[in-house]
Amino acid sequence: MSREEVAAAQGELLRALLAGGSPPAGFDPGAIRVEAAALLGKRRRIVREIDPGTAEELGDRFAELFAEYALANPRRDGSRFREDAVAFAAWATERGHLRRARRRWWRRSG
Repeated sequence: MSREEVAAAQGELLRALLAGGSPPAGFDPGAIRVEAAALLGKRRRIVREIDPGTAEELGDRFAELFAEYALANPRRDGSRFREDAVAFAAWATERGHLRRARRRWWRRSG
């Protein structure tokens, strides 16, 4: 397998795990769904820990809305979870799920 083929296969696997893509040939679709759900859950828990105010305001809708956001906005290489939390809060605000824009709960030092 060439480097290009390996890279394409890796991209296909990442899309299946992080962005709702179809499982690549040779992979068990059930196992891919389980792993994708686990990765989404981890991402959601971290965002909830970073910005509990948004999670509290969304209440029972948090998990469903975060899943919708996450499928449309997979994390990019080098992105930080704080950026993900800010982007999710902005996404939820733009769609009318949050009553107001969330205040920034952290500040950069220096």
